[in-house]
Amino acid sequence: MTGAALPSTVLGRSKPRHRPVEHQNAASSSLGVQAGPRIGTLLLLSVAGLSGLAAWGGQQLLNKQHQGLTPEASQARLWQHYRWAIDPQTRREAALLMVARDGAPELLHGQGWGRDPIAAVVLERAALTAAAQGKTSDASKTWQLLLDRFPESPGSAWARLALGNKNPVLYQQLLQQQPAHPAAMTLAARDGSEALGSHQGALHLAQWNALRPGALELMRDACKATGAQAPEPDQRQTLAQALAKRGHAETALACLQELDAAPETQLAIGRSRLLNGDPDSGTAQLLTLTQTHPNHPASLEAARILSEPLYPEPGVLDALPEAIEKRSAAVAAARVRLAGGDGADAAISHWPNDPDIWQLQWELAREAFLAGDWNRARDLLDRRQEDGPLPPPLEARRLFWLGRSQQELGDVAEAERTWRRLIGAFPAGYYRWQAMEHLGVAEPLALRSPNPQEHQPTWQPLDSQNGLVNELWRLGQVHAAWEAWQAQGNPEIMPPPEERLAEGRLRLAVGDTWLGLDQLWWLSLRWRDPSCLQKSLLHRSQFPRLFEAEMQTAAEREGLQVNLLRAIAKQESRFAPGVVSPAGAVGVMQLLPSTATEMADAPTSTLMLKDPGDNIKLGSRYLNQLLERWDNDPFRSIASYNAGPGAVASWAQPPNADDAALWVEQIPYPETRFYTKKVLDNLLGYLGGDQPFCEEADGGMRQKRASENATDYYQTHQK
Repeated sequence: MTGAALPSTVLGRSKPRHRPVEHQNAASSSLGVQAGPRIGTLLLLSVAGLSGLAAWGGQQLLNKQHQGLTPEASQARLWQHYRWAIDPQTRREAALLMVARDGAPELLHGQGWGRDPIAAVVLERAALTAAAQGKTSDASKTWQLLLDRFPESPGSAWARLALGNKNPVLYQQLLQQQPAHPAAMTLAARDGSEALGSHQGALHLAQWNALRPGALELMRDACKATGAQAPEPDQRQTLAQALAKRGHAETALACLQELDAAPETQLAIGRSRLLNGDPDSGTAQLLTLTQTHPNHPASLEAARILSEPLYPEPGVLDALPEAIEKRSAAVAAARVRLAGGDGADAAISHWPNDPDIWQLQWELAREAFLAGDWNRARDLLDRRQEDGPLPPPLEARRLFWLGRSQQELGDVAEAERTWRRLIGAFPAGYYRWQAMEHLGVAEPLALRSPNPQEHQPTWQPLDSQNGLVNELWRLGQVHAAWEAWQAQGNPEIMPPPEERLAEGRLRLAVGDTWLGLDQLWWLSLRWRDPSCLQKSLLHRSQFPRLFEAEMQTAAEREGLQVNLLRAIAKQESRFAPGVVSPAGAVGVMQLLPSTATEMADAPTSTLMLKDPGDNIKLGSRYLNQLLERWDNDPFRSIASYNAGPGAVASWAQPPNADDAALWVEQIPYPETRFYTKKVLDNLLGYLGGDQPFCEEADGGMRQKRASENATDYYQTHQK
């Protein structure tokens, strides 16, 4: 089938086949009716009306009885539905799910998609297939059909991009009507074409996606333009702010020329200088911002940044305006740290639900129990009862150390109640396992045990507020779902937690583990009140299984638990094989070239270490050596992977398993302290990822079809 024939086959409905007039009359005669021309016409209309009514009723019944297919369906079941289902919607869904698995687009032909929103996705796929096959004319016709029939669909953005070379008006429509869509970013990255206005692409990227490859050069060129091509003052502010966010503070200042930086631009420049090795000028920039615009939201953020060091300069805090200090929990927390804990109760009472105060409470409680002041630790940890629970990972940490404080103070029964509460309400992880250890019900962390039987994660609905995105996800069209989600974005609007969860899961589904896992982790640290279902989805989504063949092979070769390799890879690189750290560590397992060469007993290269197979093989070999050195002790072995075995050997060793958690908290390197807990948390999450930990209500699990989902957060908030 050619691309030209595809649209009518894909979208068209078969025409009704009417019998010839003589057959109609014969049918009338067989009913005993002597019909003249007028009566016959009325009879035919009645028959047609009844037939139409019956067809409509049948379709409504099918819609009511329709049970949507999901990616959990087996290939055999999908094929059965595709060939034999009476309901055409079921046949179409089976075709889409099989295409998602096997990439056989011919299964979508002849399905009669009509006006279903999914038809736009089918047309988009057809046009892309025709273009890939060199059938330019067929592709253009299909793009035009998509644009004509579904001008508001996300896929119409690609149609505008494809057809805009012949009709430049479509380019402007794309940038103005679908500014967040990847097609708009692709067009903007072509800045300099005659179809775009002066530096229009650079300005679009500065506003919507300054991190896109190529954006930096375009923005720099726009800043340098002179004469009639020079940016307007407001455009310079946009460019300068984007350049500063990319880490180019001096280029941003040069772009402003003689203009005064707007508050948001000052914030971006100050932060950039702090992060890129110029702390004095960065601090001065942020202080100037707070002093000249004390009531602007950017100044509150500047004060938070200046308060971030564990022990900030007192003179810096003293230079902040009083109006800022009264409103900033971060400044209050910094004052308490500088005062050795004095004033903590007042700060905690005033800002009980601010993340900076959560961190302060933890720091003070940790200092207390490390000093042996278990009374103070218990008081700090127990007062959260009045203010409501923390986000799940922070609440699990609080409950474990609260129980430990109660135990140390002799209230063993209360400690056991606290730990049982933790175990019953939170998923598998480091603190839950520590609580089980103290209750004597935990299994040992046997890092060399045979790999457990793997249970494939079950498919879960996306539960976005965008019905079309949900539908595409259910039908296995994850890339189309991701594009549809991106198309609704607005960098000036913070999505609600439910949508950030959906975004993180979509990123993982399309292979962006670097940002996807990072977003899900930060969401888990800030979302205080997820439902049981949301808590479960958020937890389970953070344990993807990637590079499975390489992981399994390396684990078997070195005699390791495969989940340990996953746990380290997740923490080291978020499974991104091309990442290189500032220290020069490379790849999935983040190996230093010197370590990799030692493990390979041969020269290695950065290119080699970016190969997941080579990297995982050498990383597992190094981990095996560390386990052998520390007699399979998980705490010292994992800490050594981060800090080096020499450093770990210089620390006091844990006397027994009961004090392992306390030993971890005594690690003198904050990075290694966090790393050790997080790798163990990852390991336990992989081992118990499907373990239920709260009663999951059915509400929210069922996804409504796009036509039934009237709630769309972004359409509501962008009007």
